[in-house]
Amino acid sequence: MNKLLRKLPIGIQSFRKLREEGFLYVDKTALVWQLASTATPYFLSRPRRFGKSLLISTFEAYFQGRKDLFEGLAIEKLETEWNKHAILHLDLNAEKYDAPERLGMILEFHLVQWEKLYGKDEGEDSYSTRFSGIIRRAYEQTGRGVVVLIDEYDKPLLQAILDEELTEAYKKTLKAFYGVLKSADQYLRFVFLTGVTKFAQVSVFSDLNQLQDISMWQDYAEVCGITKEELVEVFTPELEALGKRNGLTFNETVDKMTVLYDGYHFHRQGQGIFNPFSVLNTLKSGEFSHYWFATGTPTYLVELLKESDYDLRLLIDGVQVDVGGFSEYRADANNPLPMIYQSGYLTIKDYDNTFELYTLGFPNDEVRYGFLKFLIPFYTDVTNDETGFHISHFVKELQAGDVPSFIERLKVFFAGIPYELNDRTERHYQVIFYLVFKLMGQFTDAEVHSAKGRADAVVKTKDYIYVFEFKLNGSAEEALRQIDEKGYMEPYTMDPRKKVKVGVDFSKEERNINHYLVEE
Repeated sequence: MNKLLRKLPIGIQSFRKLREEGFLYVDKTALVWQLASTATPYFLSRPRRFGKSLLISTFEAYFQGRKDLFEGLAIEKLETEWNKHAILHLDLNAEKYDAPERLGMILEFHLVQWEKLYGKDEGEDSYSTRFSGIIRRAYEQTGRGVVVLIDEYDKPLLQAILDEELTEAYKKTLKAFYGVLKSADQYLRFVFLTGVTKFAQVSVFSDLNQLQDISMWQDYAEVCGITKEELVEVFTPELEALGKRNGLTFNETVDKMTVLYDGYHFHRQGQGIFNPFSVLNTLKSGEFSHYWFATGTPTYLVELLKESDYDLRLLIDGVQVDVGGFSEYRADANNPLPMIYQSGYLTIKDYDNTFELYTLGFPNDEVRYGFLKFLIPFYTDVTNDETGFHISHFVKELQAGDVPSFIERLKVFFAGIPYELNDRTERHYQVIFYLVFKLMGQFTDAEVHSAKGRADAVVKTKDYIYVFEFKLNGSAEEALRQIDEKGYMEPYTMDPRKKVKVGVDFSKEERNINHYLVEE
């Protein structure tokens, strides 16, 4: 086969289809065998479009005894029996869960299909009793333990997260349904659940105490996603073609892929993992873009942030927490970090062994700038489509030394601030300011600070160094004086570029910039 015509498995979630139709495959079967060789029930949390469904499909093919599909893969040298088992595969990913009956409809559909194979007894009149009966009869009819594979177990809960009544309805249904996996343990050979978020209050993680959460185990940190070694080993022809198209060397191409799509860490000592969806789309299209972020809008995450009054500046710069602060989501804890982390917008960046504290931050530039851009419409009247236009002009104006145009454009962002600016909404103004300068950082050397003792923002272009200081209901003169008194410009004394100080007065009453002064 022509190497440049090789088939990339974009959107392919069926292991059988992937293997039978000759798609490229990053071999994860040694880990599949390692997991499947035990009888332990497992749970794995990974962000969306990270290969969870393909992993579930791989387990399905393995427990179907499809040795032919694994020819040439690592598992071929490990497995000797290839036994066939009854498999109950529940995929909750496809439905839209916007009403109580939606969950019932998809459970009913699967139960009916399984009952056609394994029968139904009288008295089985609930989802849980029917599920339990199916498992028992499948075991009795096949003589082997039953395999249960549940993909995106938490999809109903995620979609209903801002609707308390609907959430409670789904929890009640799932509590009984998933609870069967504990009572039917004697009939089960293997259980594997995937999802985005670990909900602490759902019985699958409370009553089902034998379920082993491997989401942060080093042994399985690479079971989904692509390592740099795998990227180069499997996709070298595609990387070479991508580099040629974009005027980059091979090493430059890999470096750019790393900055944009690498950086996920699922264990404090685990190596970086590339987002497979973005990798495959980049190699297929020949263009570097924000593929993963564009496929889903994390509206519920932003709503959680706003409801919790969480200081986004901490989130943007990286936040330090213990493992309990992000490993489980509790709806009543006023803590959005677990949802943000498990959804893939934050990842482990560092670990303090002494105090057992994790530093969470954006995994890569795709997520960093995609998330920041997405936040803008929630804090201003500027839309996503307009944000990129404005940010590019912010950079061009400072490159040209045009501070007045920069300030006038900045006023557009502040125009959407709520009418009453009080202590709570004061953070609203600070977040807008923070987001604008952080977004500029993808095109120029821009720094924005929230700590005292440093200028609010510093922007460096080819010809200029700008130091900005903003005063809430202070004066522009006071802002300039603080730049001088605190020595904010001193670190750049020896730099040959032209230095510009900008003092800005932000009016609490007007909810926008009132006056500014520029001093060179």
